[in-house]
Amino acid sequence: QGQPAESGGGSVQPGGSLRLSCARNGNTFASSCMGWFRQAPGKERERVALLTDDGRGEYGDPVKGRFTISQDIAQNMVYLQMNSLNPEDTGMYYCAAARRPAFGCLPLSIEFFTNWGQGTQVTVST
Repeated sequence: QGQPAESGGGSVQPGGSLRLSCARNGNTFASSCMGWFRQAPGKERERVALLTDDGRGEYGDPVKGRFTISQDIAQNMVYLQMNSLNPEDTGMYYCAAARRPAFGCLPLSIEFFTNWGQGTQVTVST
């Protein structure tokens, strides 16, 4: 598999929205589980959202109700729609792939994700 490739980051005011895109680049639906993570300066990388086989997605507590993860299987793309952004959402956002386990794409811990994109910066400020 190739390296996932993120795009769509930028600067936005509080309350605004952004949509991040991730090209799977060979990390196909059949072989991989995909997720979005973020890292703010001085903080550990944290899980933002994971694609799960039931289609509901798994979200970190800080983003529940505001962010939505989705995919276009035919286009091999994964998306993160981010609404009601606040300054605490500022950070580098990464798309990552995990080898699909036999039990499917359930919520996986970050250690499963071994193939990472370069990241895209999101800045929320006035």
